[in-house]
Amino acid sequence: MAALVHSTSGPPPKVAMPEIARKSASYHPSIWGDRFLAYSNPAVLKTDVDHKEEVHLQLLKEEVKKMLVAKDKTQDELISLIDDIQRLGLSYHFEAELETLLQHIKDSFREYYGSKTDHDLRDVALCFRLLRQQGHFISSDVFYKFKDNKGKFKENMVKDVRGMLSLLEATHLRVNGDDILEEALEFTTSHLHLYKNSNMNDPLVELVDRELRCPLRMGVNRLVARHYISIYHKFDWHNQVLLDLAKCDFNRVQKVHQMELAHITRWWKDLDFANKLPFARDRIVECYFWILGLYFEPQYAKARIFLTQVISLTSIVDDTYDVYGTAEELQQFTDAIQKWDISILDQLPEYMRFPYQVLLDVFAKAEEDMVKEAGPTHGFDYAKDAFKRLTRSYHQESKWCQVSYFPTFEEYMSVACVSDGMKMLSITSFVLMGNVATKEAFEWMSKDPLILRAMSVIGRLKNDIVGHENERKRPHIPSAVECFMEQYDVPKEIAYDALKKHITNAWKDINQECLHPIAIPAPLIEKVFNFSCVTNLIYDEGFDAYTISSSRTKEKITSLLIDPIPV
Repeated sequence: MAALVHSTSGPPPKVAMPEIARKSASYHPSIWGDRFLAYSNPAVLKTDVDHKEEVHLQLLKEEVKKMLVAKDKTQDELISLIDDIQRLGLSYHFEAELETLLQHIKDSFREYYGSKTDHDLRDVALCFRLLRQQGHFISSDVFYKFKDNKGKFKENMVKDVRGMLSLLEATHLRVNGDDILEEALEFTTSHLHLYKNSNMNDPLVELVDRELRCPLRMGVNRLVARHYISIYHKFDWHNQVLLDLAKCDFNRVQKVHQMELAHITRWWKDLDFANKLPFARDRIVECYFWILGLYFEPQYAKARIFLTQVISLTSIVDDTYDVYGTAEELQQFTDAIQKWDISILDQLPEYMRFPYQVLLDVFAKAEEDMVKEAGPTHGFDYAKDAFKRLTRSYHQESKWCQVSYFPTFEEYMSVACVSDGMKMLSITSFVLMGNVATKEAFEWMSKDPLILRAMSVIGRLKNDIVGHENERKRPHIPSAVECFMEQYDVPKEIAYDALKKHITNAWKDINQECLHPIAIPAPLIEKVFNFSCVTNLIYDEGFDAYTISSSRTKEKITSLLIDPIPV
C-alpha cells in the first residue's frame, strides 16, 4: 500500500490505465483514393458538348417512340422490341408506352399464344416473362404445350437456343406452385450448359453464359445494360437506332453519376472518416455503387446522394458494433441513437461522437431541404425508427458475442434479418422520392411485409454463406451456417444447400409480391426489388464484394462510373 501514497503538496502522479483490448478485422483501405474528385471539374466531363448530345438523344427517343406505336409490327416483333429496350437500359424513357403495350398484349395473351400449339417457344417464354415482370399474373400452364405425351419437355426444343434461353429467363419469375417452371429450370440449365461448352464462337454464348451465372431477373440494371450494349451489334436482329440511343444515354447518365460521386467523395473526404475511425471500412465509392443499383435514373439524384450517405454511416456503425466498441460503449451508443438527440453528444465516448453527430446532421439537412421544397417529410420519422431498430439488433448481436451465446437458427434469423440493414435502407430509400412515397406506403413497410422479409433472407443468408469462414477468424456470433449446422447436426455442405433453398423460396415470395395487386405504388416496390438484386450481386461468386472490393467490384464500378462506352 505504501507505494500508492503520494505527497499532498503536488499533483497526483498519472496512473497508467489498462489499454482496452479491441477486436480487429484488418479491412483493406479504399482502392479509389481521390479518383472521383476529378469529376467535380466540368472540363473533365466535357460539358460543352452536353447540349448537342441532348438534342441527338431526343431525336433518337422520338424514333423509338415511332417504333412502339407503328401499326405494321406483329405482336412477336413488339415483344422483341420491348425486350431490347429493357436490356439496353432504356425503358425508363418509355414507361407509359411500354405499360400500354404490355397491357394490350396481356389482354390478348391467352388467345394469341395459348391456342397456337406451333407457336415459337422463344416468343411464348419472352412474352410470359415480360408480362410477369410488369406485374401481370400469367399462368405457367402455357408451357405444357411444349411437353410430349410422356410429360417430358420435347427434346427437339434443345436445338432452339434462343427459345431455351428465353424459357430459362422465364423460370426465374416463378412463384410457389409453378411446378412446370421448376422442371423447365432444370431442363434448360443442363442443356444450355452443354451448348455453352461446345459453341464458343456463337454470339448467343455470351447471353447464355451470363444467364447461367446471373439470371436476368436478378440483374442490376446498369450492369445488364452495359453488357448488352457491348454485344448487341453482334446479333442479326439488332436495331441501330436503339443501339445509338443506348450508347448516348448510358454515357449521359454516367456523367450525372460521376458528378454525384464527386460531391459524395468530397463530403466523405472532408469528414476524414478513414483517419478518424481507422477500424471501419472505407467504402464510400462501393456504397454509391450499391445505391446506384436501386435507382440510377437522373431524377433520383437527391435520393441517391442521401441514401449513399446513410448506407456509408450504417457501415461505420456496423463496424463499431462488430469490431471496435466495448460492451459499455455499445450500450451508450444504442441508448443515444434511440434518443436521437444532439444534446446528449457529450455523454458518448469521444470516438463515437463524430459518427453520431454526422448521422443526425445528414438526416436533419435532408429534412430541412425537403421542407424548403415543400415536399413530404413524413418518411423521416419512419426512417429514423428503422435506424433505431437496426442498432438494437446490432446491440443484441454484440451481447451474444460477449457471452459466446449460440442462438438457434430461428432465433438468429429473427435478429440477423434486421441487422443486415436491408429493411432500414429500403424504407429510407423512399424518403426523397417525392409524393409517390405516401404515408400509407411507409406505414405498410414499417410492418415488415413479406417482400421485406424475403429480401432480408436473401441478403442475410448470402452474406453468411460467403462470409462465415472469414468471420470465424475473430470473435463473432455464429453465422446462419453455423447455427443451422449446430441445430440440425449436419455438415457445412448440407447447411449450404438448405440455406440456398431458403434463398430460392425468398425469390419466389418476392416475385409473388411484385404481381398485381401490389400494396404500394409500383415505383416503390421496384426499389425494394432492385435492392434484392444488388444485394444478391454483392454477396455472389463466393465472397463479400463490399468488404473485399479490390477485384470484381472494382471492375464493375470501373465499367459503370469511369469508362464511357465508345460511340
